[in-house]
Amino acid sequence: MAHAGQLTAARTPRPALADPVTMVRIAIIVGVLAFWEVLSRSGWLYRDVVPSLVAISKAVGELLIDKDYYWNLGWTGFEVAVALGIGGVGGLLAGLILGSNKLLGKSFEPYLYYLGPTPKIIFFPVMIMWFGIGPGSKIALGTISCFFPIALSTAAGMRQIKPVLISVGRTYRANAWQMMTKIYIPAMRHPIINGIRLGLGVAIIGTLLAETKLSNKGIGFLIINAYSTFDMPRMYALLIVLFVLSIGVNALVGRFGGLDKIKRS
Repeated sequence: MAHAGQLTAARTPRPALADPVTMVRIAIIVGVLAFWEVLSRSGWLYRDVVPSLVAISKAVGELLIDKDYYWNLGWTGFEVAVALGIGGVGGLLAGLILGSNKLLGKSFEPYLYYLGPTPKIIFFPVMIMWFGIGPGSKIALGTISCFFPIALSTAAGMRQIKPVLISVGRTYRANAWQMMTKIYIPAMRHPIINGIRLGLGVAIIGTLLAETKLSNKGIGFLIINAYSTFDMPRMYALLIVLFVLSIGVNALVGRFGGLDKIKRS
């Protein structure tokens, strides 16, 4: 019985605040906030460049009840979603082709590695000429931004598939569509989800950059407008809310792919 009691006590989870990792994370957040507040009150920088946490919190509250903000957020969300859909499907197909064909992989994959790190904003003038100054150019920039990480991640995942799974599909005479939907995609779900998470991040960055350059709507437009009018609390509020939303969407994608469960286990 004593041993059973000891085992039960050993299995009792520790409170979250007793976890050293959690404590370190809390300490980092508190330290950053304290440093920010000290910097805002020190006068070392130009006035209002680093607004106080109180001013930023007030701006966040005003932002969350602003109907115009949600309209612009919906517009940016639409552009990012379309860009991720087009770039994601294109990247998935390209990765499947390059990963399954050694000749094509060796021939074309190096170009993806070279073009992938290239700042996609340099293509924005071309996107404007092709798709105009409307949402088409922003969607196009987001599309080419997310295409590369998804394609490369899918191609790498294809090479990690166990040969026995492919042999089983061929034994049952599965066609190309059945091999892709029944063998390839399920077997490399995690690389694909990781690629989508990376693609989502760069799609958001590409779309926002395009909106800051030439747009009259969207979150990027609101950010650059706040900067132009030197409304620093509102600008930081927009960045903070956008950061939190991006983390939330990324976490949902990870949970959908089952990656969070793997990390916890």
